[in-house]
Amino acid sequence: MNAAATPPSAAPERLRSLDALRGFDMFWIAGGGALLTAWADSNEWRWLDWAKGQTEHVEWHGFTFWDLIFPLFLFIAGAALPLSFAKRRAEGASDAELARHTLRRGLTLVALGLIYNGALKFDFENLRYCSVLGRIGLAWMFAAFVVLRTSWRGQVAWIAALLLGYWALLSWVPAPGFAAGDLSPGATLTDWIDRTVLPGKLYRGVRDPEGLFATVPAIATALFGALSGAWLASARPQTNKAAALALAGAALIALGAAWGALFPLNKNLWTSSFSVWCAGWSALLLALSYLVIDVAGWRKPALFFEVIGANAILIYVLQSFVNFDALAKLLLEQRGALKLHPALLASGGLALKWVLLYALYRKRWFLRV
Repeated sequence: MNAAATPPSAAPERLRSLDALRGFDMFWIAGGGALLTAWADSNEWRWLDWAKGQTEHVEWHGFTFWDLIFPLFLFIAGAALPLSFAKRRAEGASDAELARHTLRRGLTLVALGLIYNGALKFDFENLRYCSVLGRIGLAWMFAAFVVLRTSWRGQVAWIAALLLGYWALLSWVPAPGFAAGDLSPGATLTDWIDRTVLPGKLYRGVRDPEGLFATVPAIATALFGALSGAWLASARPQTNKAAALALAGAALIALGAAWGALFPLNKNLWTSSFSVWCAGWSALLLALSYLVIDVAGWRKPALFFEVIGANAILIYVLQSFVNFDALAKLLLEQRGALKLHPALLASGGLALKWVLLYALYRKRWFLRV
């Protein structure tokens, strides 16, 4: 049993800040980015142009806010692990049952990722097998197994081994036909392994930003979240926990920036420096969310994001099958509302998604993977 887990008799209360932060993260994917772009395109304010630039991924080395969306979601999934395990143990679940649930959930997310990418077309030769959901499923699953079997010290050791090992491999083991340490697109060991091992097609032809091998450092991202979640669930003063988590986040940001001088920040490769850097920003955001929502009690203002976060996987998958933007435009056209500000028009699809999620939230209907 995990020595760091909360005893079965004292299962921690659910942290609403986790749902709200997950919802804040998913908000941008569900339409927040498009809303900001429309607002920037309809104004001449320079700060909006800068903000718009933050809603696009960096092509290779570097970092924007948009590059944080994915690792933040994985960090949050990891943060929920110790709370979820403690609750299920309090209900009498054994570690073997938790392991089976972990395996089933992880593989279900991989399957949903394949469906998201078009597996139901049955064109497996041209199917992209890598996906955001697939990486979340695999990284979360392996992180969960580590949390099940180790204390916080073991989890720290796993993080160090994963990140240092990944750095060493990409720095000193050459991909066939390329030099060791070559981090140009398609030339890395990560890209070569994905090309060699994965069937179907890769998103970028010779590489895939959600490839298989870069899932290794992504496990560390989830473990950073697990450590944060266990800390917030501990029996310490709330303000002290928030302050300590924020300080840890700042330290990780500094470490990630320093490491980035040797091993550049790169979301495509999920470099070790990128994992540490994003864990730092994620910890800061979680500390702020925890302080505002769970400590200060500002829960009503956070409801907007909590509604999205409660069914984040559902809306992520559903919006690939339902064109909410087209539905919103059709409704507005019927009411002669197309003279509205472009930013308001761009918010139509997001509004429809939120109304649907709110209806499900009111009925307490949640997609449990």
